[in-house]
Amino acid sequence: MEILDLLKIIGRIITILPLLLMVTLIMGKRSIGELPVFDFLVIIVLGSVVGADIAEPKVNHIYTVISVVVIGLLQIFVSLLKIHNRRLGKLLTFEPTIVIHNGQFLLNNMQRIRYSIDNVLNMLRENNVFNVKDVELAIIEANGSLSVKLIHPKEPAKIENIHAIVPEQGIEIPVIIDGVINNDVLQSFNLDQAWLEKELEKKKITNINSVFYAAINHGKELHVSPKEHRSSEQIPIIQH
Repeated sequence: MEILDLLKIIGRIITILPLLLMVTLIMGKRSIGELPVFDFLVIIVLGSVVGADIAEPKVNHIYTVISVVVIGLLQIFVSLLKIHNRRLGKLLTFEPTIVIHNGQFLLNNMQRIRYSIDNVLNMLRENNVFNVKDVELAIIEANGSLSVKLIHPKEPAKIENIHAIVPEQGIEIPVIIDGVINNDVLQSFNLDQAWLEKELEKKKITNINSVFYAAINHGKELHVSPKEHRSSEQIPIIQH
């Protein structure tokens, strides 16, 4: 690489970064993890345009500057358009999706957005939720984050009930995932498969393969979420 090309690259970095910073600040102060799909794609395109400009000295620098400005203006225009046109806004972003309703996993919804049970359990733990049965509603938001509404007895204490005594149940540990029994978990609780089958029968479940998720807490209480959601309650409809 010639000295002239090296100086050209350094000069492009010095000139393009302030422009890129200015355009990004104008676009908004949301973090990458909170960006809608279209905005995320805009960031990727900006990175590609600037990367090509810096890496290839033969690229006309003024074209890169024009491209960055036009991309930034396009993002602002589309953002304003989405505010005034809800139909367009829905086309350019993901809809919120309910994945747990009254302690039951909604397998069809999880498959539709391609979230595994491990993904959802991990996100529950990040929300300090360790028992699925305590979840009234769990929603995968448009940005991929998980919003959790706990059942009333498990909601954060208010001033009027801070003196209530709540029994300790401990962490819920999965014992069945997608019809497969984890015998190590049963043994750690000094339980066996016969106990598990008896508890499932109490819940009118005779086929272990029909269980999507089952877990035991330290009180040896079994929580079960079958593959088919059988709740008689209507699942709420969540929209933007």
